[in-house]
Amino acid sequence: MSSFSSLAISPQQLANLDSLGYKQMTAIQAKSLPYVLQGRDLIAQAKTGSGKTAAFGIGLLERINPQFFGVQAMVLCPTRELADQVGKELRRLARSIPNIKLVLLCGGKPFGPQKGSLEHGAHIAVGTPGRIQDHLRRGTLKLDGLKVLVLDEADRMLDMGFFDVMKEIISQTPKKRQTLMFSATYPDTIKKLCRSIQHKPVSVVVEAEHKPGVIEQLFYEVKKHERNNTLLALFEHYQPDNALVFCHTKKQCDQVAQLLREHSIDALAIHGDLDQRERDQVLVRFSNSSCPVLVATDVAARGLDIKSLKAVINYELPRDPEIYTHRIGRTGRAGAKGMALSIFTESEQYRVTAIEQRQKQPCVCDVYASLDRKPGFSLQAPMVTIQLDAGRKHKMRPGDLLGALTGDAGLAGTRIGKIDIFDMSSYVAIERGALRQALNYLADGKVKGRNIRARKIS
Repeated sequence: MSSFSSLAISPQQLANLDSLGYKQMTAIQAKSLPYVLQGRDLIAQAKTGSGKTAAFGIGLLERINPQFFGVQAMVLCPTRELADQVGKELRRLARSIPNIKLVLLCGGKPFGPQKGSLEHGAHIAVGTPGRIQDHLRRGTLKLDGLKVLVLDEADRMLDMGFFDVMKEIISQTPKKRQTLMFSATYPDTIKKLCRSIQHKPVSVVVEAEHKPGVIEQLFYEVKKHERNNTLLALFEHYQPDNALVFCHTKKQCDQVAQLLREHSIDALAIHGDLDQRERDQVLVRFSNSSCPVLVATDVAARGLDIKSLKAVINYELPRDPEIYTHRIGRTGRAGAKGMALSIFTESEQYRVTAIEQRQKQPCVCDVYASLDRKPGFSLQAPMVTIQLDAGRKHKMRPGDLLGALTGDAGLAGTRIGKIDIFDMSSYVAIERGALRQALNYLADGKVKGRNIRARKIS
């Protein structure tokens, strides 16, 4: 039953899934897709990185009528990053269906082009609650033809204060619709929301916990004034290639990232105060190996999917043990081992106790003095990122950039990393030692027959 061919989906969709490398269903896909395809309402508890976008995406694409140019499926996401990620994945899943149009409706982007896309007719809308509410209030978004509504990471949307906004949006959708709820945690507010908006929903749960031994978890008890030194000592002792550091507040994120940079550890902060361009650039640089350390709040890190993350470090432990499980679940993926390192003070012992109760086993605790400090340690990124002033709207594709850099610029393909194409700009990761060669070519050479401005971002 774990093969996609066991599902009632079109041969074209099956062929596309195969071409995308979707061989076997993940646990969340196997449990939820049969119900989604039957048109049932669903409550699915699953974490980021479990394959849930395909779980609802494959289902909603089967319901779309390409001949009807109105919004037939809508996905609500808590952050712009997650909406962008979901949009990209749905576009890939929809490749076998001709003339399917998807529009991203997020804040931080101009309203006009979104309005224009909706006027020309879009089948699928993916966006954040605030901007979707704006479009509904201005009459630029009509939902009378909606068949499928997806609430992705519903718990985070409620944490961010979107309960009333979500209720207002849902009140403008047809009563006869399919509602799919995906959430990593399942607090009472989610149960209350489900009761008010779903009809006889089916519940599926995929355990967020890793198999024992996949993630090594260590807790360090410190005095309050030792927190910063302990963080530095953790990097010097364990020397991870990359790491995600969690803080509670935006201010703390900025201060911790600054501390790490002052000690020769490349680090960037991500939180709600960054504008869209800044957030895009930070996420691009972390995911393409041109910045090894990201310091984040829980909200800002939501939807972040890094394929190979060596360590998660809790600069401060969360109050909720479920959030701790969610944080550390970003490491130790795809068969690799991971490491979760946490700093706590005596007054925060109750947070460790709560984690022990949830995991049903004692936490391994140590002290700052046991860490082996290594003066002179530095952590620099192997890659650097070049930004180009042309993107999807200029018909730029990853192959165009790769072709120009490996062809005319003469770079070996192995020296070029991840390529990200946005609407108005593109980013390419280049090995540090090849940066000058790439920039020299882009200063005078052409991509797709035209001059494009390029610069290193730092």
